[in-house]
Amino acid sequence: MILASVKLQGFRNFKNSEINLAKKSLIIGANDVGKTNLLWAIRLLLDRSLSDYDIEPKDSDFYAFEETNTFTIQLHFDDVIEDCVVSKLKGKIGDDNKLILVYKAFRDKITKVKTFQFFAGPSNDLIEEIEDRYYRKVLNVKYISSRRDLHNYINREKAYLFQIAKENREEDEVTQDEKLYSEIQLQLKNVDENIPKLNFISSATNTINEELSKLSLHHTKQKIVFDASSSNVDKFINSVSIASKSKDQSVLIGGDGRLNQIYLALWSSRNELTKDSLKEITIFCIEEPEAHLHPHQQRKLAEYLNSSIKGQVLLTSHSPQIASEFSPNSIVRLFNKKGETKAASNGCSEIIGNTFKDFGYRLSIIPAEAFFSDVVFLVEGVSEELFYKTLSIQLSIDLDRLNISILMVDGIGFSTFIKILNSLDIDWVLRTDNDIFKIPKKEEYRFAGIQRCISICKNYFQKDETTEKLLKENESHLKGFNNPNASEINIKSASIIIKDLERYKIYLSNRDLENDLFNTKIKEDLKNYFSDIGEHEIINEMQKRKASFMFKFLRNNKESLKKLSEDPIAKPLLKCKEIIEEMQKE
Repeated sequence: MILASVKLQGFRNFKNSEINLAKKSLIIGANDVGKTNLLWAIRLLLDRSLSDYDIEPKDSDFYAFEETNTFTIQLHFDDVIEDCVVSKLKGKIGDDNKLILVYKAFRDKITKVKTFQFFAGPSNDLIEEIEDRYYRKVLNVKYISSRRDLHNYINREKAYLFQIAKENREEDEVTQDEKLYSEIQLQLKNVDENIPKLNFISSATNTINEELSKLSLHHTKQKIVFDASSSNVDKFINSVSIASKSKDQSVLIGGDGRLNQIYLALWSSRNELTKDSLKEITIFCIEEPEAHLHPHQQRKLAEYLNSSIKGQVLLTSHSPQIASEFSPNSIVRLFNKKGETKAASNGCSEIIGNTFKDFGYRLSIIPAEAFFSDVVFLVEGVSEELFYKTLSIQLSIDLDRLNISILMVDGIGFSTFIKILNSLDIDWVLRTDNDIFKIPKKEEYRFAGIQRCISICKNYFQKDETTEKLLKENESHLKGFNNPNASEINIKSASIIIKDLERYKIYLSNRDLENDLFNTKIKEDLKNYFSDIGEHEIINEMQKRKASFMFKFLRNNKESLKKLSEDPIAKPLLKCKEIIEEMQKE
């Protein structure tokens, strides 16, 4: 069975959201967007560790941005066929093997007294109230917080692992263990008897008894001893610690990263030993499993959690390394708009997965960092990426603080990236060259860059009367001129369309980055950089090795970019900043 979706109405920062989940789901999003709130909603219905007090509704549980006095949490399960669940929830599971569990909370408008109810049934029309969460013995959540106490958990989980492994032994293994158990007990008894014979132990024992005799006569018949208590085999076994061995030498495990790996491995091991019993179905919820691990180990951990933990797993993470290891249609990206948290494409969705198919083996080209961005600025190639990242610093636009990513499409085409960003509900801004290409087999030319942008506008935005009117009047003039130097009417129509495209956050250069830069206030800086060649050759030199030129020029001339603060070349970067500022106002 699988928890297929969660529906939240009026709960915390979820006004009305449906979030689809997969067998292995990665939940990502900015801080305070609601990742933990989503898991808490699930835990209210399924977590055995929550007390009756914990599950009572609090004022902070009700949607905060509008007056509301009710909230509802619905958990929708598919493929409910396991005997342990079917027998426990008899009559509550439909013929289609579906199950809905519901938590409803109410708050009196005047007294503010809060009450809540639980419901279960095969569909929304057939749910019935139930007394409590009696089903948690067979259907539950195991939750690991991001604030986990590694040492205490490892000691506790180790004891569980021992007990489960003991219960799963074959008959001959039990016989072998009992024999060895008796031998260990005898050996430990000898240890207990010999430790007090050590001279320093004996001397310390005598000293403390002499001092006690000076204090009181009441207990002179009792003698204080240092007792190792080793002969209690069960206590001795449970006190064994986890250590790391290297060349037969025990090494202290001190790093939190290693402890975190042991923590999750112990947990997975216990799950592996119990997976065949089918006495219960457990959904695993893990917050920020990447804590204390370097990038390579984060990727390995993601692979491990995907393959080793049997059953459904819900992870929250801020790690691009972990995100890169997940199937795109298993990613739940939460985002907030006007105080309301939603899931892009309603959570896990083939819509997201399908948008990645155009990449094929090139999937890694889109950095997972972009999944966590609020705005992505799409540019042509490496030189544009270098330029705009440097420009942002010189214009005091802190990309990391504003959660903006600059992403180069590098010959793949803008549409593939736009599909992905749209499926994840991530805002984007685009800048491309104003290319003029020759039409094949004709002595005619066209504004290829503008036509590319018009196509993007038509494919990804709703029709707009103003744009339609402008295109009707001017689009025909974008092609058919006899040489690369278009006529006045062609240029005028192109300028009108370029201006309108900016309303869609689509920006075109006058020609390309190198030509545009040469015609800005940094022209003299470029002439000084190319002091050994003529002015008319500079643009050609800039374009010979675009990326290497840009890198070398910016290395020593980056401060010159401050002159471009009001130049059209800075417009798309400033637009990204503006979008973020508008989001903050919401």
